Amino acid sequence: MSRLDLHLHTTHSDGSFTPTEVIDLAHKAGVTALAITDHDITTGILDATLAGQEYGIDVIPGVEISSIIGTSELHILGYFLDYHDARLRERLARLRDSRHRRNPKIIERLQAAGIDITYEEVRALAGTDSVGRPHIARVLMEKRVVASAKEAFDLWLADGRPAYVPRELPTPSDAMQWIREAKGLPVLAHPTWVKPTDSTLTDLVRQLKADGLDGVEVHYSTHTPRQTREYLALAKQLDLLVTGGSDFHGLTKPDIDVGVGKGTLHVPGSLLDKLRETAARR
Repeated sequence: MSRLDLHLHTTHSDGSFTPTEVIDLAHKAGVTALAITDHDITTGILDATLAGQEYGIDVIPGVEISSIIGTSELHILGYFLDYHDARLRERLARLRDSRHRRNPKIIERLQAAGIDITYEEVRALAGTDSVGRPHIARVLMEKRVVASAKEAFDLWLADGRPAYVPRELPTPSDAMQWIREAKGLPVLAHPTWVKPTDSTLTDLVRQLKADGLDGVEVHYSTHTPRQTREYLALAKQLDLLVTGGSDFHGLTKPDIDVGVGKGTLHVPGSLLDKLRETAARR
């Protein structure tokens, strides 16, 4: 039985496993095709592709872009995009620059609370240009300020907590346009995270489709069976593609494994053909 995992992070953003290590884990999990969807960066795709060839695993070029709608973040996944596209690379570089403007402010708030931490430490641990709050959480874990990444977010880093700083983000429409202009398919990530303000989820997704959305991440590690059914019905109602993935990160999400999420995730391999057919027409 073929298995997909179209939502994976590596050390090129906030994952703790290299692209090659992620491919090894995917092979052991029986994954036949996957997408590397690092945050705001695509530099891990080539290494993953080369490693995937060793196992016969199809590696789909991907990315995850955070956007802002109202006061809430909304994540857009991009699939089958041309990750060499100059405009896309420049746009993603601007997003990473915004991280470097935000992160020192987070560090300053942690320091003001008496925590011994520097941005230099965070960047050294990250080892990538796409530095985010999960890297700060890992430094806090190493310093034994917190016991887990979840605790770091719950106590310090999440919206509403003492060290939270808002981030400069594009609109969902802009994020989808960037992906489409790079010949990719924009997909709404983990709809369970979406917090519509003045509309229902259906109304929001309908508007996103009008702005260029191609699909919905129906299968996801933390979706309940009921949510999965609801999102599948939503995708069918609005004639959107169905995707799915674990959102594997490694250390910062230790209960989520490649290919299987929390143990029950199964993304059918049959979904890939329609994705590929749609991408070929882009």
